[in-house]
Amino acid sequence: MTNKKPVVAICYDFDGTLSPGNMQEYDLFPGLGITPLDFWAQAAALAQAHSADPILAYMKLLLDKARESGTVQITKKAFADYGRTVEFFAGVETWFDRINRLGSENGLAVEHYIISSGIKEIIEGTRIRKQFKAIYSCSFIYDQHGVALWPAVAVNYTTKTQFLFRINKGIKDPNDNEEINRYDPESERRVQFSRMNYLGDGDTDIPCMALVKNQGGSSIAVCDPMKRQKKAMTEGLLADGRVNFVAQADYTEDSHLDQIVKAALEKIAAEAKLAALLKKPAKPKAILAAGLDTTRRHS
Repeated sequence: MTNKKPVVAICYDFDGTLSPGNMQEYDLFPGLGITPLDFWAQAAALAQAHSADPILAYMKLLLDKARESGTVQITKKAFADYGRTVEFFAGVETWFDRINRLGSENGLAVEHYIISSGIKEIIEGTRIRKQFKAIYSCSFIYDQHGVALWPAVAVNYTTKTQFLFRINKGIKDPNDNEEINRYDPESERRVQFSRMNYLGDGDTDIPCMALVKNQGGSSIAVCDPMKRQKKAMTEGLLADGRVNFVAQADYTEDSHLDQIVKAALEKIAAEAKLAALLKKPAKPKAILAAGLDTTRRHS
């Protein structure tokens, strides 16, 4: 009976990490007749006026704007359609197969996860949807016609970390609060934190990046080379010791980011092999050299 491969989790933010812009900005905001700058300013003002969670505020504002438009419906199907227009950084669409293949060559089972404050149903409409073991993101409650009524799940910068623990314990259902609170030794959990990699670009990722780094995994702050402010912010995360690495959001083969993740996988594979050797009982070996009779004394 063969041993199971060690499971490695690579966790990604979405906007600014895999995609250059916010997912709502490609088709949804233009359909609502509002600029991204105006929408996010109004969302921030709504949150401040009501001391509300900024993520819940933007989700409510999205529903309000759709109702005001009279023409745009916020439905599951519409979100899936918006997802088809989302663009990605260079190399993203070939990244997953390459990384999976490298993991397999090193005796690892690589899984990919999204942990995002964006909208789950949009991500599920993208071209890369099938690459993810699970998508943890904001979602809505829908009526019988698939029309969004109210926020169901809101993922902000602190709630993001709970999904790392769900991945750690192998609990896929975000509503399962019993198993997540049960104590299991780290060595017996499905995906040890030391076998996690987290890729993110912004403030909402800091708790996750710090948690993974502090638990022995690898945290990588990625930045759009076209945005100087983002570059400075990610370099600040490295200087503050919150991440292990900083790299441009370039997923092409042999890019700096590609090299970092490949090296992280090779490190995990080597550590797994050493751990397996520690568990294997040592076998005594003959110490006699060929043709040497140690029972005779030499005069």
